[in-house]
Amino acid sequence: MSEKIGKILAVDDNEDILISLKLLLKQHVELVHTEKDPQKIPELLKDTHYDVILLDMNFSSDMISGKEGFFWLQRILEIDPDAVVIFITAFGDVEKAVRAVHSGATDFVLKPWQNEKLIATVNSGVILRRSKSEAFALRERQQGLSDAYDQPFHDFIGVSEEMQRVFKTIKKVAKTDASVLILGENGTGKELVARALHRNSNRKGNFLSVDLGSISETLFESELFGHVKGAYTDAKKDRPGRFEIASGGTLFLDEIGNLSLPLQAKLLTVIEKGEVIRVGSNKHIPVDVRLICATNIPVHQLSKEKKFRQDLLYRINTIEIHLPPLRERVEDISLLANHFLQRLVKKYGKSVSGISKSAMKKLEMYNWPGNVRELQHAIERAIILSESSYLEPGDFLLSASSKGTEEFVIETYNLEEVEKKTIEKVIRKYKGNITQAARELGLTRTSLYRRLEKYGL
Repeated sequence: MSEKIGKILAVDDNEDILISLKLLLKQHVELVHTEKDPQKIPELLKDTHYDVILLDMNFSSDMISGKEGFFWLQRILEIDPDAVVIFITAFGDVEKAVRAVHSGATDFVLKPWQNEKLIATVNSGVILRRSKSEAFALRERQQGLSDAYDQPFHDFIGVSEEMQRVFKTIKKVAKTDASVLILGENGTGKELVARALHRNSNRKGNFLSVDLGSISETLFESELFGHVKGAYTDAKKDRPGRFEIASGGTLFLDEIGNLSLPLQAKLLTVIEKGEVIRVGSNKHIPVDVRLICATNIPVHQLSKEKKFRQDLLYRINTIEIHLPPLRERVEDISLLANHFLQRLVKKYGKSVSGISKSAMKKLEMYNWPGNVRELQHAIERAIILSESSYLEPGDFLLSASSKGTEEFVIETYNLEEVEKKTIEKVIRKYKGNITQAARELGLTRTSLYRRLEKYGL
């Protein structure tokens, strides 16, 4: 084993054997745990993920039959069906060891062992375990994809008229190859629309998302169109761009309104010709992508101001989908909040049962400048910090003023004055209830009392 990989558990009632195993294996693996008492196996497996378990076939209570070894093999496999168990056995127990392999053990090692043989067997066991783990993860991802495809809009939900219109448009457009431009504020779910379009399309290729706002002008061509080895200093090998990788599938270009005019021209050329030329090459590579773009910038106004090419705008918006801000679809807030609640209580293992009526009213009165994304973060933060079975108004620390409430006007930039005024406002809001006021301010009761004393409140 050239590098230290794998976590090993060795269980044997012979202290000398455990010491020998540890001295030998610690040179080759990242972790070796040894244990004399097999009764501790369930607890050890609960606390640590082991790649290989080296298990004695006979313990002190039963020195000959191997029944204890078989018993603990079955217990291990009950706890972890994919466990890799290697028996350590005396020469005369080979027949039992072979039977153990048929019962679920991976292999066996004879006492006294040859060091090279033992190391090779453990190494093979580590590789087997990791292959099993990778296969399981792949099955999980495939199941996730399958589940996602069974739900046309997945996390994209809403009962409002505005959202029903969006869903109808997606259903009409998805099966076509028409380019789509998605317009909406940050956090409204533009990428969810793009994924829903791809999921309900006939395209079998990849869905690839690119945030154009995060790609510098100097790397734009390399990222989107690819490059060949030696095209520039850091180009160590040929690399396909996003258009090539997404060929046969869908390419989602987010924040397209941020592109400069020169980059818009380069993008337009690729869209019109249906081919890319990698940086440093003259070879034309045909690409077949369904293009979906999105922006939170008023791109039509930019076009009128000559800041966004009109011919590119025509190319990317055969169909336009406008996503309404959350404040314009208040009837969806409770649906979304409960959806996020159910998902996040599972994620964090919390026992939060629901959101109180007064808390939901607070959510519905809020303006949500960050839209659905902000709502999700607010629910997540409240679940993490909550110590009760229902989320209450004080669990939601919302940053902006609510609809229909007095606005918080800052008349000074003196930080102490701003803090004093904020505390006064929250104390009035909760009619002097220190616990609720402290929770909304993100302070402990002691910290709030200290500030009240400081400002003479």
